[in-house]
Amino acid sequence: MSEEETTEINEMVIKCPACAVEGIATSIMKEIEIPHFGKVLETTIQCEKCGFKHSDVISLEQNDPAKYTLEISKETLSVRVVRSQSATVTIPEIGVKVEPGPKSEGYVTNVEGILTRFESAVKKALQLFEDAESQKNAKNTLAEIQELIKGNGTATLIIDDPFGQSNIVSDDVIISEIPENELKELKTGFSHIEDR
Repeated sequence: MSEEETTEINEMVIKCPACAVEGIATSIMKEIEIPHFGKVLETTIQCEKCGFKHSDVISLEQNDPAKYTLEISKETLSVRVVRSQSATVTIPEIGVKVEPGPKSEGYVTNVEGILTRFESAVKKALQLFEDAESQKNAKNTLAEIQELIKGNGTATLIIDDPFGQSNIVSDDVIISEIPENELKELKTGFSHIEDR
C-alpha cells in the first residue's frame, strides 16, 4: 500500500479560465487519503494553449480548530506539512506570516518547501519596496530564511487552522487548541456576508 491512496479520479476537458478557449484545458480531481490527515480533494487545471496552471488541495473533513507547532531545524526540513486553504502560517522569530485570502490555496509540501515559499515572497517584496528601511528589513529576513533552508539555526513553525484541516506529520509536532480570543482574530480566507 502506498503512503497516499487515491480513491477516485475524475478527469475532464473544460473551457480555460485564463484564455477562455473552449475544450482545451484539462481538469483533474483526485480524492486522496493522506495518512495522519484524512481525505483530501486534489484539483489541477492545466491549459496547453496558454500555459495556465492552477492546483489546490481541499480537505474533505472538518475537525476542531488546532494550532500545530514544530521546531524548524536541519533534522525537520523534510517533515511533511499539509496546509489547508484556511490556515495561517507563521515563523515568529523572523517575523514572517502568511494569512489566507479569497484566492488562498491548500498544498502538501515539507518544512523546506514552506521556507522556500517565504523566500520567494520576500524576494518579491524586495522588488516592490524601494525605500532603504524596507530593503534592509527584507534582506535581513531573506538571510535568516536562507540560513534555515541550509539547516543552520532553529525557529518555530506555527500553523493556526480554524477548521483543523492542516497537519504537520511528525512525532515532534505539538498540537494544541487555539484560544477563543485568538480564534476570533484568525482569517479564514472565506468572505462573509452579514444581514443588516
